[in-house]
Amino acid sequence: MNLDLTNKRAIVCGSTQGIGKAVATELALLGASITLVARNEDKLLEVTKELDTQHGQQHEYIVADFSDPYNLNIQVQAYLDQRPEIHILVNNTGGPAGGPITEAISDEFLNAFNQHLIANHLLAKAVIPGMKAAKYGRIINIISTSVKQPLHGLGVSNTIRGAVASWAKTMANELGQFGITVNNVLPGATRTGRLESIIENKAKKTATEVDTVEEEMMKEIPARRFAEPEEVAAAAAFLATPAAAYINGINVPVDGGRTGCL
Repeated sequence: MNLDLTNKRAIVCGSTQGIGKAVATELALLGASITLVARNEDKLLEVTKELDTQHGQQHEYIVADFSDPYNLNIQVQAYLDQRPEIHILVNNTGGPAGGPITEAISDEFLNAFNQHLIANHLLAKAVIPGMKAAKYGRIINIISTSVKQPLHGLGVSNTIRGAVASWAKTMANELGQFGITVNNVLPGATRTGRLESIIENKAKKTATEVDTVEEEMMKEIPARRFAEPEEVAAAAAFLATPAAAYINGINVPVDGGRTGCL
């Protein structure tokens, strides 16, 4: 099985922490050179140095904020003027704030739409020409299991994540003929800062101990534990490899079996 990403370059978004950082690390372990994208330059520099120390390839970064997708596009286009050939794009950014959909205001949908779908689209359009020229492309979107089964209390996120999944499937249909695949990785409850925040907020609202909230959440997962970021990253990394060339336009839940549908 060919898992070698030597001489491949990957843009990994939201890659200074959590799942994004884990994906960047896994791709580097397989031989790829990584271009990190996030808004905090200090953290970007720190992670870049970590990758350089551990894996030896030439890793770089782009400073950009996903809440401003058009500026993000400008920064990435400027980078591509110097390095036009990108083989792998991992779209990943933090999810919208929780809350019932009936209480959401229109700006919450618009902001999430821009941060997720529009940013993803601009990035994909920027790298597709290079992928076509290389006859090799992998666009991998880190979304949520909510695209298969809406999650309670995440009204805006459920809506926008579903839009991103449909966008990805449509793009997969159009790009498959060029050796470019488009797939979605759907993390379940994963030990990241975002999950910790969700647990802490729920504990405060219900006047419950954090450990109790965690136990209740784990009872909904057949594996009876949360995922580690590296486990989600492993799925994304596989989809980026030559071995996954005929896997296209699918959703891959990495959730310990929590999602209640096939």
